[in-house]
Order: sequence, then structure tokens, then C-alpha cells
Amino acid sequence: MIVNETLKIIKQRRSIRSFKDEQIKEEELQAVLEAGLYAPNAGDQAWHFTVIQDKKLLNKLNIAAKEAAKHHDLGHLKELGIDETFNCLYGAPTLVIVSGNEQSPIPLDADCAAATQNLLLAAESIGLGSCWIFFVLLAFYSSQGPELRKELKIPEGYKPYYSAVFGYKKDTIIYVPDRKPDLITYIR
Repeated sequence: MIVNETLKIIKQRRSIRSFKDEQIKEEELQAVLEAGLYAPNAGDQAWHFTVIQDKKLLNKLNIAAKEAAKHHDLGHLKELGIDETFNCLYGAPTLVIVSGNEQSPIPLDADCAAATQNLLLAAESIGLGSCWIFFVLLAFYSSQGPELRKELKIPEGYKPYYSAVFGYKKDTIIYVPDRKPDLITYIR
């Protein structure tokens, strides 16, 4: 089997849900963001990254997302919205929201997903923990959604598609589940 540093990072990356309070270093943040900018795309790089490191704003996003979740049809999301101990950002000090230009002729969710994956892999490669977060995007569907878009300076015409949190891992032992069998079909 071929093994190199990139393949090793892909295999060891895991969603981290327990972070130290310490903010990540600026050079680490810039390395992660640069990796996102180099993601595959349909040629127009129609994404925008919003970096939030302000604790009050992170808390505001968590509260708004939980408020929206309380009214969601999915029972699991509703339960998390009601749970007073749940923090959808898991205490991470940095959140990156990946938004896409809604005027782009190409479906942006794939481009924004590729950018998000690059952010996560870059984080792992430099020793940061990360977690792809859907829940916080519910904040944009809350009563505070329009206000949050302005406060976060999300460009007009851009839609928040994905988000991820970043920080230093609190736990050093990470569970790695076995991969399911029979997920590949070969036609040769």
C-alpha cells in the first residue's frame, strides 16, 4: 500500500469536540485559510471565508442556532436546541464559515465543501483539532439571521453553506472507528 504524508493526514483526521481555551496562532490560521483557497473549484473561486474568534459573537451564534433548532422538525436537532449544556461549537476558539456566491452558474455546495475539507486537512497537518459543523448554520434561519449576516460581514449575494471549528485538541487519544466493508465496487 502506498503511504505518504498526505494520505497519513487524511486517515488520521477526526472530528474533535473538545478544545483547549487557548486561541490558535495567527500563522496557523493563515495556513489553514490558504489551504481552503487552494481547493478544487469550478474556476471562479466563488467562495468567501468568515473567521470568527470573538467569544461573545461565538456565544451569540451558538444561542441563535439553538433557538432555531428548538423549532426544527428533526427531533434530534430540537433536543440539542433545548439542551442547556450543549454548545454547538464545542468551546472551540475559532469558527470559519464558508459562504458561496449564489450568482455562480456552477453549484457552489461542491466547491464550498471542497474548501471546507481542505481547511480540515490543513488543520490536522499542523496539529490543530477541527470539526465540520452544520448546527451553527441554523443561526441564519433564526430571527437573528439577517442581523448576524450583517454583523459577520457576509457579502451580499453569498449564502453560508458550511462551517468548521478549529483549536488545540484537549484530548490526545482519539477513537478511530474501523471503516465499513463493501463500500467500493470495482468495474474493470
